[in-house]
Amino acid sequence: MTVSTIDRAASTAGTTGTDASETPRANSGAAPAPTIAVLIPCYNEEAAIGKVVQDFRAALPQATVYVYDNNSKDRTVEVARAAGAVVRHEPLQGKGNVMRRMFADIEADVYVLVDGDDTYHAPSAPQLVKRLWDEQLDMVNGARVTEIVAAYRPGHRFGNLVLTGMVAKIFGSRIGDMLSGYRVFSRRFVKSFPALASGFETETELTVHALELRMPIAEVKTPYKDRPPGSHSKLNTIRDGIRILRAIIMLVKEERPLPFFSGLFGVLALLSVMLGVPVIMTYFETGLVPRFPTAVLATGLMLMAFLSLTCGLILDTVTHGRREAKRMHYLSLRAPGNHPPLAANGGDCRR
Repeated sequence: MTVSTIDRAASTAGTTGTDASETPRANSGAAPAPTIAVLIPCYNEEAAIGKVVQDFRAALPQATVYVYDNNSKDRTVEVARAAGAVVRHEPLQGKGNVMRRMFADIEADVYVLVDGDDTYHAPSAPQLVKRLWDEQLDMVNGARVTEIVAAYRPGHRFGNLVLTGMVAKIFGSRIGDMLSGYRVFSRRFVKSFPALASGFETETELTVHALELRMPIAEVKTPYKDRPPGSHSKLNTIRDGIRILRAIIMLVKEERPLPFFSGLFGVLALLSVMLGVPVIMTYFETGLVPRFPTAVLATGLMLMAFLSLTCGLILDTVTHGRREAKRMHYLSLRAPGNHPPLAANGGDCRR
């Protein structure tokens, strides 16, 4: 797909309240242009949301811009609607909850996810969309690049490096900015994503989902800037960092149960040996077990260690089956990009 192909759909697409899937396609004589939905989760972004909507409508005139309000107390809804966005609401608080609702409600070929704080570069959106469509990718991550210290605080930058490094070590090193809020997805990514997180840890879940299913993904560097005056960050470095770390641990337990429980086995077995060896040595020297409670504790720890290892072996088999089921569902969805007809009558028998 070329930029001109994207532009041809601009005259036929609208920004009304219909889903992006209802946007008219290009004439049958030309390659069909993808329907694009811009998804913006929002909470108290009155100062920034108007410009974000306007910038993305200008960058992607053929797209439908959706703003999902998450119980804002200011004029976010009115400003977004006045700027031309389709405004919807999600009462469950948290970015992950909003993501789950957006992915369930909206039908499109390409989804552009961006925060409503006016820190991401809207003119980069056509490049990200083109990269995803032309190369038939499932996710293109917008890696943040900035020299503005206030825009990307040292604490956030360090935390991102640590957490991204942990995920890369465990699940694979294919993403350099795991916590970026600027991403483009294919329909088969969105409709195969379970969206279980409730808060800011949803970015970690998105990354692990792509890595676990070995999806074709890419990362493109995009400019990043500071928030406009009057806009305030909802992030808390320590609190949200702990939540993300906890999410990583839970994802390791669920997606890598054998290494997780094997590590637990190693810790428990080591403690058991450390406590039990002196007791055994005393028994060989004297024929007595003077520290009987210690002996019982060491025995219990070793039993727990092998129980943990057994759980890891069983859950690894279950996880393998779950991964196969997720992969089969993912494969049942149409890949991005233009495809030749599959059926004899020229139709495409895939969704």
